[in-house]
Amino acid sequence: MPKRQRMFIAERIIHSVRAEEQNTQLKKAVACLYNDYCTDKDLTVFTQLDFENFYETR
Repeated sequence: MPKRQRMFIAERIIHSVRAEEQNTQLKKAVACLYNDYCTDKDLTVFTQLDFENFYETR
């Protein structure tokens, strides 16, 4: 197999492993913080404004 193809395959594998690791870490973070976001209203106080109209002043 040509060197260029081997390098391409290696890069794709590395990218896949990194993406999988990042996904795993994000899932762990979500699991750790989920209860906090459900019970601590200080963390979600600004979401009450999500459906209000926003008008920029100039």
